Amino acid sequence: MKQNVIISLADSHYFQLLNELVDSIRRFKESENTAICIMDAGLTDEEKSILSTKVDEIKPADWDIEVPNFKVKGREWLKSQVSRAFLPKYFPNYKKYLWIDADAWVNSWETIELYFKGCDNNKLSIATSADRAYGRVLRAEWLIGGFAKIKSQNYKHAKSSGFSEKIAREVALKPHLNIGVFALEVNAPHWKVWQKNLKVALKAGKIWGSEQIAMNIAIYHDNLDVEILPAYCNWTHIDGLKFDEKRSTLVEPYLPNHKIGIVHFAGKKNHQTRKNKNFVYKMKSDDDNLNDKKLKFNN
Repeated sequence: MKQNVIISLADSHYFQLLNELVDSIRRFKESENTAICIMDAGLTDEEKSILSTKVDEIKPADWDIEVPNFKVKGREWLKSQVSRAFLPKYFPNYKKYLWIDADAWVNSWETIELYFKGCDNNKLSIATSADRAYGRVLRAEWLIGGFAKIKSQNYKHAKSSGFSEKIAREVALKPHLNIGVFALEVNAPHWKVWQKNLKVALKAGKIWGSEQIAMNIAIYHDNLDVEILPAYCNWTHIDGLKFDEKRSTLVEPYLPNHKIGIVHFAGKKNHQTRKNKNFVYKMKSDDDNLNDKKLKFNN
């Protein structure tokens, strides 16, 4: 019996991305000892048939927390914001759970091992949306007299999701934890606390982003244990990548140019890549020459 599982979710619009994620995992021999499970939020029968030859289980995703229809508006894929907080319910027979968003792909198995190791002893294993290569992590509205009104993603989402001013300030200046890739053990206390916070966020705020602020509050306000991994474990700053010609792989832009573990096309900036597998980036190589690169896995 496999003890560890990698899980993702998609509808038909994200099927190609999900399929590439699965292929990027299965190319590693080490993946033979790790289960791959899929949550279905609107895949066709044909798409599920293709995936069924590659993965261990496919199960339909539910609205595990009731959300009013006026918020859903037929967007069943938004179940991903809710159901990832209930992974042991869907796939109960595993010890460790690693979630990877469907718009990501695995470039290094070392990172998969790091996520699983990081969640030992009931810790959340996760990377942040802040890195030396990412540039600005906070925004400021400059006022008269040199004063500034600081704006942060955590503060904004905490307030719009119904959390108190006290909690919003607690999390405001903390590194934003990116819930697009994370690992937890089956009995970690985070599941219950995350679900509690998620109910608050879904009642008062939008569905999109609710799971992320709920987990940030679980760590920074509820004080649950966390193992924060390097940004290369969930790399979202696609414009900042370099290509190492000698190793023929994507790397961080600054020394020591560590190999990127997971490439994640999250955010509005990466919309073109998600939609167009032939989208070309102008990317620096390790000798600082510019090259045309297609960054989807199957390219």
